[in-house]
Amino acid sequence: MADNSNRTALLVIDMQKDFIHEDGLSRVNGGRAVVPNVIKAVQVARQRGILIVWGSVGAELVDGLVIKEGDYKLVKMRFSAFFATHLHSLLQGAGINNLVITGVQTPNCIRQTVFDAVALDYQSVTVIVDATAAATPDIHVANIFDMKNVGVATPTLQEWCESNT
Repeated sequence: MADNSNRTALLVIDMQKDFIHEDGLSRVNGGRAVVPNVIKAVQVARQRGILIVWGSVGAELVDGLVIKEGDYKLVKMRFSAFFATHLHSLLQGAGINNLVITGVQTPNCIRQTVFDAVALDYQSVTVIVDATAAATPDIHVANIFDMKNVGVATPTLQEWCESNT
């Protein structure tokens, strides 16, 4: 398999303290457990030269996640990172046609971003199954199942790290 790193972007969705910390205003119950895997996915993406896009509402990121020069910070207006933003134009301009998605939460922002990416004909859309989370494991699994049924790849972090994209 060819190395598609320069055609791939990693989207990190809603990993702010408000969504992750116990006292967060918008806390997602499963969020804290996936923080180490999201951190690892970002590290691997950086090593591979993959563009990292931070989709958030502008609040402070959870500890361990840092926006660096060359990353793209996007202020989401709705659930989808594509809705009323320049994300699609940015990715098209950079020649990116593969998306890898991490963060919270699966039935809302992850799912809507994924379905918009599929509708926009991205060549491959991947959701790292253990670097995304919902309020409960059942909700997470049900939404992963739905996304898989529209052709989205759902590897574990380890499987993704061992692949070339």
